[in-house]
Amino acid sequence: MKKSLFFNCIASLILLPLASKAQENYEIQVYSSETTEKGVTMLELHSNFTLDGSTTTVNDVLPTNHIFHETVEITHGFNDWFEIGFYFFNALGDQQRSNYVGSHIRPRVAAPESWKLPVGLSLSAEFGFQNLHYCEDDWTVEIRPIIDKKFKNLYISFNPTVDRSLHGANQNSGFVFSPNFKIDYEIKKAIAPGLEYYGSVGPFSHFDAFDEQQHTVFLSFDILGMEKWELNFGYGLGFTRSTDSSIFKVILGRKFK
Repeated sequence: MKKSLFFNCIASLILLPLASKAQENYEIQVYSSETTEKGVTMLELHSNFTLDGSTTTVNDVLPTNHIFHETVEITHGFNDWFEIGFYFFNALGDQQRSNYVGSHIRPRVAAPESWKLPVGLSLSAEFGFQNLHYCEDDWTVEIRPIIDKKFKNLYISFNPTVDRSLHGANQNSGFVFSPNFKIDYEIKKAIAPGLEYYGSVGPFSHFDAFDEQQHTVFLSFDILGMEKWELNFGYGLGFTRSTDSSIFKVILGRKFK
């Protein structure tokens, strides 16, 4: 892959109309830089349960306390630097909260290993809609740069995500900074315990007050050594009143050629 083509792809993704507080806790994952292999389809189920969340309806958005979020993700690799993913968001809960929530599409490009960069580098753009009873904004877009590095058994990934509402309550808020970070340590090529951080601090023009920001830290585990399967699970704690306080999550994936 030529570098000029790679950077043209990046420019195209960035120039998409730039999610406010959209789809929190549907896909709780810090991305790694590599894309799905050519000709391979990855089917993933993202499941999480909010043990302690919001208990009242605010701006027509239903509460999150004691609700299951189930997201089906299908990603296909077209070559060694490009993939497209599709998401189908669902909610399961009492008080008429069980519903299909929305769908997103996510193209992603990655810098090939042949470039021999000192870090892994890729960029995704995620666009889609969601039901206004589950999110204040029904159309959103997310731009996610992905930078990661492996140091023997230590792995670090940083996703300095930028998102924006295209239509809804926050459509005039501008670009929102929502950084994600992961660090884990591989033990005997079998399991990698680590920490994952998910945040949303508000628009670049004026960061929100701390209590209105979102900050969640997960103790996570990745099960290694499975050629066709992937498994990640963890328990997270929120640290502001705008964040769900207690969440358990599981990501189960299977590769198909």
